[in-house]
Amino acid sequence: MGKFSLMALPYAMDALEPVISKETLEFHYGKHLAGYVNNLNGLLEGSSSADLSLEEIVCQASDVVQNNAGQILNHELYFGQFAKPKVDNVPTGKLGEAITRDFGSFEVFKEMFQKTGTTLFGSGWVWLSADKNGKLVITQETNAANPVQKNMKPLLTFDVWEHAYYLDYQNRRQDHLAALWQIVDWNVIEKRYA
Repeated sequence: MGKFSLMALPYAMDALEPVISKETLEFHYGKHLAGYVNNLNGLLEGSSSADLSLEEIVCQASDVVQNNAGQILNHELYFGQFAKPKVDNVPTGKLGEAITRDFGSFEVFKEMFQKTGTTLFGSGWVWLSADKNGKLVITQETNAANPVQKNMKPLLTFDVWEHAYYLDYQNRRQDHLAALWQIVDWNVIEKRYA
């Protein structure tokens, strides 16, 4: 036990199949994320970061503390943005309008987002964020980095660490990224954007 706890998933362990299998979720959420939570709690005991929020730790701490906090923040945003698979799953409302405004169309955005995730060397995350002016941007963040470290508001992320997809897709990162669009809960992303 410690300051931070493992988030509750907003869906059953098999709810994202076939896009993300129950087995992958059991390892990714139940082992990897749980490990980051346990590690961070242990590292915070008696440290100068103990009273900071998760985002403050990500922005202010260094090295191993920041890495564990970053992975918790990233995974909470990642796991919290999904729902049961849907065909023709597209954003609407102000977020949909902003995607069209800043990328030309949802299809162009998807292509750019997937390419950014596919071409990230090594492990990390691909993000859709809003900058301080509300403009939407796509970034690659290596390892445990998060757009909050660049004063941006993270909206949507796809995890491109191999543990996120290897059991289901082996080394086919591009196929994994293409499949994730079916399970994005655009209502969640819209609330983050508001």
